Amino acid sequence: MTSPKAKEKDYLEGLPDDWQVPDPSPRELEMQQHRDISDFDATLMAHFAHRDDVLIAGGGYLRNDPRDEKEQFVPDCVVTFGVDPDAIISRNGYVIQHAGKPPDFVLEVASHSTGRRDYTVKREGYAGYGVKEYWRFDHTGGQYHDAPLAGDTLNGGEYTPISVTQEPDGLIWGHSEVLGLDLCWNDGVLKLRNPETGSYLPTPEEMQSELEAAQERAASAEARAAELEAELRRLRGQ
Repeated sequence: MTSPKAKEKDYLEGLPDDWQVPDPSPRELEMQQHRDISDFDATLMAHFAHRDDVLIAGGGYLRNDPRDEKEQFVPDCVVTFGVDPDAIISRNGYVIQHAGKPPDFVLEVASHSTGRRDYTVKREGYAGYGVKEYWRFDHTGGQYHDAPLAGDTLNGGEYTPISVTQEPDGLIWGHSEVLGLDLCWNDGVLKLRNPETGSYLPTPEEMQSELEAAQERAASAEARAAELEAELRRLRGQ
């Protein structure tokens, strides 16, 4: 059996040791799109922080062949399990031949300029790459994509839709088997939910706010305890 290192050497034969995938052409992210991508990545990173074999990244090319300039897909978020994330990131892009497997999960967040391409060309392309799950989120509720939230799972080389539920209160959600989490369209915001508890995963910003609030409560409780102790001493004539 050929070792992964030997395979990598074959794929990169003739290239410098420090060769990297070229940077994609610069693109301007809408403010909402940027927030959704950043919050999603950060929340997932916090959730899987106990594992060192999970890649959560985006903004670089996804390619089979590192030298094929015709492969132009740049996913907003890529998640892969059972890999060396640092080795992949060092190449400045996700090269399937180098990683040894396609991404397990890809997310595209809608924008006015790429929305239609996300659910047509990219859907076919990611299926061809062997991406296990492909999800799409549109904060507008379907103005840019064909749906507010949609997911596909790979079966026999083709995508079949993942069931998505719309609740009476407007919440739209579907379950990702790959992540073990629910993806939710909640009033135009992309949220991740623990299906066992029904609770949303907090973003790092939300966790920081919760920590600060807890610290304030603890400080207030400590101050109140000191006041009561002083009053008790006074009543005892101490």
